[in-house]
Amino acid sequence: MSIAIAKNHMAEMNMLGMLAVLDKTLAEATRDKISYTEFADILLQAEADYRQERKTVNRIKAAKFTVRPAFEDFDFTAERSITKTEIKEIYTLGWLNDARPLLLIGETGVGKTFIAQAVGLHACASGKSVLYMSITALQENLAIARSSGSYLRYRAKLAKFDLIIFDEMGMRKFTATEAQDLCEIIEERSIDKSVAFTSQLPVAHWNEVISDTVIFDAIRDRLEHSALTVNITGPTYRGVKARKLASKKKVA
Repeated sequence: MSIAIAKNHMAEMNMLGMLAVLDKTLAEATRDKISYTEFADILLQAEADYRQERKTVNRIKAAKFTVRPAFEDFDFTAERSITKTEIKEIYTLGWLNDARPLLLIGETGVGKTFIAQAVGLHACASGKSVLYMSITALQENLAIARSSGSYLRYRAKLAKFDLIIFDEMGMRKFTATEAQDLCEIIEERSIDKSVAFTSQLPVAHWNEVISDTVIFDAIRDRLEHSALTVNITGPTYRGVKARKLASKKKVA
């Protein structure tokens, strides 16, 4: 079989990882006189790596992140209360593998959303399916699903993700129906999946937006006893950035 025909077969069978490295691998095989087994191993590994990368790209796309931050970019010079040990505990994903919730609590601008989306990206790269949305988007989507007759289908869609990240919990008050939905989502994810929240409000104060005391107590019980909770205090990111820019201008 000619090289051209082999390339056509790879393209037709969607073996794009192999196709990308074929010429290089053939040249190296000729130069280094590698065995047929080694040659096959190189091509198969290239294909496996390519497919894994594509899966990660697709998971990230499906997650609907608004930004794509990395833990390596987190600014520890901002004098926030969160420590490198806490970041490491979040990063290892032990809480996700144990189906524990993650709670990131703190004022606006301390890095909650940055960390939430960074851990979501890391989870995608680790083979987990993730969905990111604001809590108000959840409320709106549930209302739309109910009115359109697709409520059960939407709930089934949510149930498929290994991790759902709800940003800015507490931005809007919950109706009794919305609160019940949230309670059920948290409960069904406690078995083998996980949920993460960012919020300015500690869980004990979520009754400020969930007026139904029975549902509030149920949500609080499900989260407080099992969640990895990280409370973040310190200056806002925007304030730190502004001071750094001002300092650079003075030096210039």
